[in-house]
Parts: sequence; structure tokens; C-alpha cells
Amino acid sequence: MGKVRDDDPAKLTDFKLVSFDVYSTLIDEKGGMFAGLQILLSRLPTPNPYIKDKFHSLAAFQTFEWEIQRTQPNLRYNELLPLAYKAFAASLSLPEPSDQEAHNFGAQIGSWPAFPDTVPALQALKKHYKLVMLSNIDNDSIARTLSGPLAGVEFDAVFTAQNIGSYKPDLKNFQYLVAEAKKLLGVEKGEILHTAQSLTHDCVPAKTIGLSSTWIDREDQEEKRQELKDQLNFTWRFASMGEMAKAVDESFQELK
Repeated sequence: MGKVRDDDPAKLTDFKLVSFDVYSTLIDEKGGMFAGLQILLSRLPTPNPYIKDKFHSLAAFQTFEWEIQRTQPNLRYNELLPLAYKAFAASLSLPEPSDQEAHNFGAQIGSWPAFPDTVPALQALKKHYKLVMLSNIDNDSIARTLSGPLAGVEFDAVFTAQNIGSYKPDLKNFQYLVAEAKKLLGVEKGEILHTAQSLTHDCVPAKTIGLSSTWIDREDQEEKRQELKDQLNFTWRFASMGEMAKAVDESFQELK
């Protein structure tokens, strides 16, 4: 994988700042979330389609998560997850979990693990770019992620849904990124490369707002890409952050 748009003359060396979606791009959100749901899923009779199928379970759970994001955009993510947890339990005809159990699920965000390639890749990218987070997560949880799974990586700015008052894919989040990158870091819109795993939450709005983008296709989502192809224009596609960092290093080496 690598550059996928011949019509875009941009090079990886043209950018000064790389902005990241965090959870699912840098952090194994699906693995962490699925592990957190096991206490609930273990109450289902067996066999069932949820207990061992991460993608089926999370697709069902995230319908509630995303609906709450849409209808209550000012709710912090660690407050939103317990509500989605209870709604998911109700959809499975399970007894309502206790407030403490639901709270514990929402409090796990900061302990979700980084993908093995993430920290070395970010440290390599830091040699060439300013690094910025653009995340749907709340400030407390992202602070725990920064001091835990992402310890050792220096970010130049962290922008969260809690700061912005809305959740991606709302364009306000990307407008905030562009405005703050210029105000705080002196970086123009055309010097930003947005990098993300999510097509719907990141790559589609990046096209809409006119940001250059890179797709980190960790799950080989070619079918999803085909469904959305008219709404996408990412210039690079990589299977991991490690693959992206290698391509960036090679591009800057060519300049020497």
C-alpha cells in the first residue's frame, strides 16, 4: 500500500502536521471495548452470535453509542458509554446492569491498549511533523491514554469532542482542527495530513472540508471503501501506522 491517488501531486514531505483519530487508529478500541463487554455478554444463553464475534457484537453495540453521540453531542464520552451499555443490555433482553457496572465500562477507555506498531510509528513521525489528536473521547480518558498506552509520545495538541462540543463526523470538529492548528501551531490547512482508520467518521468529512488524508486500513475494509468511494479522496492508504511511518521516513530520505 502507499499512494493511491495519481491525480494528487502531494508528497508526504509536503506536510507540517499530521492529525490523528486516536481510538481504532492508534489505540485498539475494538479489542478494549469487546473485552469490556464480556461481563455482559457472558450472561447470554449459549450458543449466541455475540460472545465470540467481536465485529458482530460491536456493530450492535455501536448503533447505541453513535445514536447517543448524535442526539447528545455535549455528553462526555465516558458518560455516554454507560448509557450505551445499558441500552445494549436492554436490546439483548438482559436485566439492567447496575450503575456501577455501567460506570466501570465507561471508565476503561484509558486502559485500552495501543496497537503494537503505534508508539514506535508516532516517535518516528515526530521527527518530521507536529502531531495532533482529533478525538471523540473525553479529556479525562484521553489523559489516561497519553500517560499510559501512549507514554513516550509527544503530541503538540489534543482536541477532543469535549472541547469542541460535538462528535465526528460533524464538520465542526474538523473546522476546529483547522482553526486551532493555525492559531496555536502556525500551520495552514493545506499543511495538515489527517490520518485515520474510520472512513465514515474521518475520511468522508476530511474530503468534505478539503483536508488531505491518509487511511489506515487496519481491518482490510475494501468492501466498505467501495460503498463509500464517491465520498472519499484519501491520497494514501496503509495497513498500519508502522507502514505509514516507514513510507514517511523513505520519502524524507529521498530529499537528502
